[in-house]
Order: sequence, then structure tokens, then C-alpha cells
Amino acid sequence: MIPTQDASARKREIDEKLKQEQDTLSFIRENLEKSDQLTKGMVSILSSFESRLMQLENSIIPVHKQTENLQRLQDNVDKTLSCMDHVISYYHVAKDTDKIIKEGPSGRLDEYLACIAKIQKAVEYFQDNNPDSPELNTVKVRFEKGKELLEAEFHSLLTRYSKPVPPILILDMIGADDELDTQEEVTLDHLPETVLQDIICISSWLVEYGRNQDFMNVYFQIRSSQLDRSVKSLKEHFRKSSSSSGVLYSPAVQNKRKDTPTKKPPKRPGTIRKAQNLLKQYSQHGLDGKKGGSNLTPMEGKDDVLDIEIDSYIHCISAFVKLAQSEYQLLTYIIPEHHQKKTFDSLIQEALDNLMLEGDNIVSAARRAIMRHDYSAVLTIFPILKHLKQTKPEFDQVLQGTAASTKNKLPSLITSMETIGAKALEEFADSIKNDPDKEYNMPKDGTVHELTSNAILFLQQLLDFQETAGAMLASQETSSSASSYSSEFSRRLLSTYICKVLGNLQLNLLSKSKVYEDTALSAIFLHNNYNYTLKSLEKSELIQLVSVTQRKAETQYRELIEQQIQSYQRSWLKVTEYITDRNMPAFQPGAKLKDKERQMIKDKFKGFNDGLEELCKIQKVWAIPDKDQRDAIRQAQKRMITQAYRAFLQRYTNISFTKNPEKYHKYRPEQVEAMIERLFDTSA
Repeated sequence: MIPTQDASARKREIDEKLKQEQDTLSFIRENLEKSDQLTKGMVSILSSFESRLMQLENSIIPVHKQTENLQRLQDNVDKTLSCMDHVISYYHVAKDTDKIIKEGPSGRLDEYLACIAKIQKAVEYFQDNNPDSPELNTVKVRFEKGKELLEAEFHSLLTRYSKPVPPILILDMIGADDELDTQEEVTLDHLPETVLQDIICISSWLVEYGRNQDFMNVYFQIRSSQLDRSVKSLKEHFRKSSSSSGVLYSPAVQNKRKDTPTKKPPKRPGTIRKAQNLLKQYSQHGLDGKKGGSNLTPMEGKDDVLDIEIDSYIHCISAFVKLAQSEYQLLTYIIPEHHQKKTFDSLIQEALDNLMLEGDNIVSAARRAIMRHDYSAVLTIFPILKHLKQTKPEFDQVLQGTAASTKNKLPSLITSMETIGAKALEEFADSIKNDPDKEYNMPKDGTVHELTSNAILFLQQLLDFQETAGAMLASQETSSSASSYSSEFSRRLLSTYICKVLGNLQLNLLSKSKVYEDTALSAIFLHNNYNYTLKSLEKSELIQLVSVTQRKAETQYRELIEQQIQSYQRSWLKVTEYITDRNMPAFQPGAKLKDKERQMIKDKFKGFNDGLEELCKIQKVWAIPDKDQRDAIRQAQKRMITQAYRAFLQRYTNISFTKNPEKYHKYRPEQVEAMIERLFDTSA
């Protein structure tokens, strides 16, 4: 029974599910039918809408096209009227711009350039559309007139506002390089800012529309003149300052610079000029028996002027570099880039040529002085040449891009100065060697010869310009070592040169010493000159420079000095030989002497007395300027003479050889020492 019930239940359940599925299927069919109806309705509506749109398009498009054509016609009419107005305006340009063009651009540059632009457009229009029109000639003439007035305004502005740079400002620019801590760089405003902008504006227009380079020529001519005047005004400032205390900066400028570190004063060639003065004074007046005895007062005023001239030229070279740099900076604003170097080259020519001419004049003056055997003239070249070589890198940088002839001007001047300087140095060395042996030119007291003083003084001036002097000598070298020039090579060349001068001096002094008939005076003369030379070398740095090539120079001079002292001391042998026991028999105290023996003793006393008196009288007027050497020689003589004299007196004190002993025993040892102490002292 149980399985039958389960099957019935199962069947009922299946029937119910089947019924539900049938109901669902019926529902879906109904919805599909409704959807088909809606689709058909929508299709019908869309078809109707499409039909109506086509009808609307067919009626609207013709109207739109007609309206569009009418609008195009209207635009064409407006454009035609505008073009007609524009074309007509070209025929009125000459009349409209006449007043402004005639009045010129002064004070109204922007308005003037706007008028020129209108004229330019009119010219272009008539050239393109009606080249035979009389109006073309009218506007062309007006354009050329406008361009001429612009060029005239360019010239006028430059001329009116270009002024030489004040010397004080130039000196501040130069001095700024020497300051330890410059807070702000010194700049130059060559032109007022508004004027500069007008000039830039005019130059830009002339470059673009002017189609000529005349304004560039005008520019370099005006600025070149101002550059030259600036350098010349600085030179004149130095000349006016020659009578003042040497302050080259105005009080007003100094007051404004209270917080600025103190300037290093430019190295003035005063010591050089003083050396030249001494050399000339020695040559003219001699030493008057004493070294350094001449009076320099009459030459001082002239020396100051020469100092100013040298200082002026050195500062003018530095000023030119600074001013040229400033001019180039200004030029870059005004001149087109591809014309800048050429214009700058032309601009600096006048000032540069004047500086080079002045340098050539210095070289020519030195050459004439050398022909007169005035070798001190080379000392003028040293500070100038040193400054030129120091300035050359900056100089070359400023002249970058200029013509080769412009770049070569400074190197040519340097070469000329090195050549004439080297010639002067070599001829000076030869003159030391060949200085004639003239009796009237020899110091009667055997003091330092003026040739020695001149030579040492000249050599001492080379110390401040070692590199310069070395370069002078190196410029004449043709060896491979000269081609690989270095400071060490230059120093060795200078050392060799100084040794050559000293060697020539020594040879000449030896020759001159033979003029003296008295060999003792000849020895004193050589001693004084050798000692003066050694002391001068030791006082300065010359001894270090000499030792570069002659390590034992100091020892050699000391040996020479000692040799002359010994030579001098031999002059006293004719005195001391009287108080020696040579060729004398032994005498016993109290023994009776023969007449011949008494006479031998008398002759010894008399010979000593006469020899001592004669030598003291002669050598008293001789000179040994070096106090230490003078005292040392006196002491040595006193020891040698008094020691022998005391021994002599001791031998013959108790021997009766005369009835008048005071006649022969004239001097006590103390008196002999006192007499020797008065040697080399004319005041004693």
C-alpha cells in the first residue's frame, strides 16, 4: 500500500509543476505579442518622422543657400570698401606724415618711427601694384628724407651725450683691481639710459630698413674720439698732478669711499729715476774723493716730471684696456652682432695708435740715449715693459676678433722694448769692460771708483724687474732652451749677465789700478772697490741672484779683499825691515861699539822714523769708506808694527850708540799706534 500512495503523490506533484510551466509559457506568449505590437507602432512613428524631415529639408536648404550667398556678397562689399580705404590711405600718406617728418624725431621718436613705417608700407604698395605711379616717387623721397633725419638724430644724440670719462673715474676703475675687498664694481655709464634706448631703437631701425652702414661709421668715429680724449685727459691729469703731493684721487671721491679698503698705491718708478739721477750725477761730477758725495737737488724737479711721464703711460695703458672693455659692452647694444668686431676694431684704432706711438717714442729715446752711451735710459723701459707684459693677457682678451694688425701692435711694442733693452744691457756690460783708464778720472785717495758705483747701482735696479730683464735677455737667445722659455731659464740668464758685468768690472778695476804708481794705493783702491761690491751684493738680493750661476762668488770676493789687504801690508815692509835683526851682529849691553856699529843702529832708527813719517803722511789722505774694514786694517798694522818696534826698542835701549838718544828714539810705541790710528782719516 505504501508504494501506491507514494506514486500518487509523485504524480500530483508533477502535474502541479506542469501546470505552472504552462501558465508561465502562456504569460510569455502574451508579452511577446504585446512587444510585437509596440515595435510595429514605433516603426510606423519613425517612418512618419523621417518623411516629415525630408519634406522640411527640401523646403529649407534652398533658403539657406540663398541667405549664404547674400552674406558672402555683403562680406565682399565690406572688404572691397576696406581695401579701397586702405589703398586711398597710401595716396594720403605723404600728406599725413609731412609735418612730423619735417619736424624730425627729436623728442618724439616712437611717433616718428610709426610715420616712417606708414611711408615704408606705401612704398611697398606702389612698388608692387603701381610702379609707374608718381606717388611712388613722392613716398620714396619722403622715406629717404625720414631716414636721413633718423641718421642725423643718431649722430646728434651720440655727439651731444658722448663725453670723455673723467680721469678720477678712470683711476677708480684701474684701482678697483688692486683693492682687497671691493664691495661693488666701478661701472661707466657712457650715455643716459633714455638716450641709450633711443640710440638702440634708431640703430635697430637703420639695420632693418636703412640698408646702409653709414651709422656704424658715425658711431665708431664719435666713440673713437671720446675714447682717445679720455686717455689723453688722464695723461693731462698726471701732468697737472706733477706739482702736487701726488694724490691722484679727488677729496670728493675719497670721502665717498670711506668704507672701501685703502688702495695699493701704484708702484712708481721713483727708485729707477733716482738711480738714473745718481748715474748721471756721478758721470758729471765724480765722487769728490768720497762715495755718494754729489748733490742731487738740482735734478729733483726734472725727475718728478719724468716719474709722472712713466707713471702716466703705465696708467694710460691700463685705462685703455678698461675703457675698451666698456666701449665694447656699449657697442654690443647698438651695432649688429656680425659688425661688432669690425666696428670695435675701427673704434679703438686712434687711441691704440697714439699709445703705441708714445711707446715707440720711448723706444726711440732709449735708442738715442744708448747711442750717446747713456745706458741709464734702459731703466725707464723696465717698469713700462713689466706693466705691458702683465697687461698683455687682458689686452689680448679685449682685442679678440679684431684684425691681426691690431692684435700685433702690443706684441710688436713689447718686442721692440725687449730688443732695445737687451741691447742696452749688453752695451752697458761692454762699457764697463772698456771704460778707459784715465788718470784724471781716478780717485786720488783710492776710494770707490764711480764706475763701480754706477755698475752696482745699475744692477740693483734689475732686482725689481728680474723677470722683465730676464725676458729681455731671453729674447735675444736663439738656443733651444730659449724657445722653451721659463722663469728659471730667465733667472739663470739674468744671473749670467750680472756675473758678466761683475767680471768685466773686476777686469777693468785691475787695469785701472795700474794707473797708480804706488802699489799700496793700488791695493787700497782694489780693496775698496771689491769690498763695496761685496757689501752691495750682500745688502740687496743680488748675491742670491749671482749664486744661481756662481755659488762661490761671496767667498771669491772675500779672498780678493784679503789679497789686497796683504798687498797693502807689504808696503810697510820697508819700514819694518829697519827694525829687524837682519844683517845685524849681536850686541852686549854696556859693550863699547865701534863707529860702524853705532852708525848701523843710528841708520835703523832713522830709517824707521823717516819711513813711518812718510807712510803716515802719504796714507793719511787715503780713504777706506768702510769703517769696519778701516778699523780692522789699522788694528792689524798697529799689532804688526808696534810688536816689532817694541822688540827693537828692547834690544837697543841699554846699548849706548849715541850721545843724543832722543834724536833717534823719537817715538814711543804708544805714539806709533796713535800715528797709525790716524791713517785713512783726513780730518785727524
